[in-house]
Amino acid sequence: MKFLLCCCATFLLVACLPGCTVLAIADAAGSAVVYGVKTAVNVLDAVTPDLVNKKKD
Repeated sequence: MKFLLCCCATFLLVACLPGCTVLAIADAAGSAVVYGVKTAVNVLDAVTPDLVNKKKD
């Protein structure tokens, strides 16, 4: 019985692993995009602060 349980657990782990890998890669790619956009906005703000920080009169 324990052998069957171990086989089922191993099968579920192996079957679920590719999905987890895809999610981890998607998460890393999404984070890279977000930080890339933040960096671009910060550089733009440093170069031309009047475009990003509009004054509210």
